[in-house]
Amino acid sequence: MRTLIVLRHAKAVHTPGLADPERPLTERGERDARRVGETLVALGLRPDLVLCSPAVRTRQTAELALPGEPIEFERDIYEAYADELLTLIRGTDPRVRTLLLVGHNPGAHELVMGLTTRDGDPGFPPGAFAVIESDEEWAELDAGRLVTRWSPKDH
Repeated sequence: MRTLIVLRHAKAVHTPGLADPERPLTERGERDARRVGETLVALGLRPDLVLCSPAVRTRQTAELALPGEPIEFERDIYEAYADELLTLIRGTDPRVRTLLLVGHNPGAHELVMGLTTRDGDPGFPPGAFAVIESDEEWAELDAGRLVTRWSPKDH
């Protein structure tokens, strides 16, 4: 059994003149990122590997949600489409059982929808995460079961 957690970064500022990768989280985004971490702990989910976009807002989200956990920053996550994210996931070491990917929309949302279902899509707002389980090895991953979906707007 493999568990994939796909997390979209929490709410970030929109400051004119600030390069997109440099946008930090808002105060609400910081609170929501901490809530993500609390929720993952409550669900008993602890990733063996965290792959994160190097953008400031994704870094902050991962660091606030998972304080003290090692995080691998992968530049290919930034601006990646769902198929590119899936290729990255398929390269994960088979010893990893639970993988957390911290990224951006639309890629993160499309990845979740592509692996699970396209029915009744509630969207994927900032700070949302989805937990997907699969019996497939990472190298063959092409579908999974949506176990839960969480959004700070809903909780």
